[in-house]
Amino acid sequence: MRQTTTREIDKLERKNALTQALYDENVHSLVPLVLMVLVAASCTRQQPEEAAPASSSTASQPTEHTHSATSTPGPADSPSPASGPFPAAVRNDPYRPKINPADFTTRIDNPYFPLTPGTSYRFEGTTSYGHETDTVTVTKQTVEILGVRCVVVKDAVQTNGELTELTFDWYAQDADGNVWYFGEDSHEMSGGVPTSSAGSWRAGVDGARPGVVMPAEPKVGLTYRQEYLVGQAEDMARVLALHAKTDVPYGSFDQLVLTRDWSPLEPSVIEHKYYAKGVGLVTETLVAGVDVSKLVSVHA
Repeated sequence: MRQTTTREIDKLERKNALTQALYDENVHSLVPLVLMVLVAASCTRQQPEEAAPASSSTASQPTEHTHSATSTPGPADSPSPASGPFPAAVRNDPYRPKINPADFTTRIDNPYFPLTPGTSYRFEGTTSYGHETDTVTVTKQTVEILGVRCVVVKDAVQTNGELTELTFDWYAQDADGNVWYFGEDSHEMSGGVPTSSAGSWRAGVDGARPGVVMPAEPKVGLTYRQEYLVGQAEDMARVLALHAKTDVPYGSFDQLVLTRDWSPLEPSVIEHKYYAKGVGLVTETLVAGVDVSKLVSVHA
């Protein structure tokens, strides 16, 4: 076997080194190309599909707001989605109910708020000032407000036997059966003489707008304006229950509509009111206080 000389070894090593250099150079030049191919393939596999457009019925659906229903709601509750359109619902948008006189009548036969001319309701209860008697009389008089003919209801309050408040309320019912409140002429009395008309308002005057005192179809959670004159008349109500029960001197009732009534002008004053089908209001109670009023009698 022939022995390799030193010169041949050096020549062979130089040849191997050149081959290795060429190999390394080729490998390094291929790395960016391989990486580019891998990245392109990865992007092709991971490209997401285009999302289907939302249906027009969903995209164009308006958002309405009202207060959410709870058993003991606070006056500062934030608005929450309403359960459908309602003319006096509390929303975030400006309150501007559309009033068409042709849609209203003086025949108020809403089962939870009937107002038959000649009918008188007597309530008795206690307040922080003493014993209170409230006589509500549906008169045969009417008054026109915003072109709508309204029924006049007289409300006389006596405290410890003395007349302390005299109010004339104006109501009308729309074609759907909602009972609207168009205003009140209210006076605090002392010694038979009016001392203040604070709280009085009339729809159409100074920006006042009518509200609803009883919906045609009460639903739990429905929150609505009963009156609207910024800074003076801002009463609102929310339906809390449809099957409440209570006992009053006039009788025992179940299947009552229970509402929670409050005003941002008096956030600490919250009332619960109970309405009986075919009768109307049968009792109201101040949630935080001693005030309570219960129906004693009804006279035609």
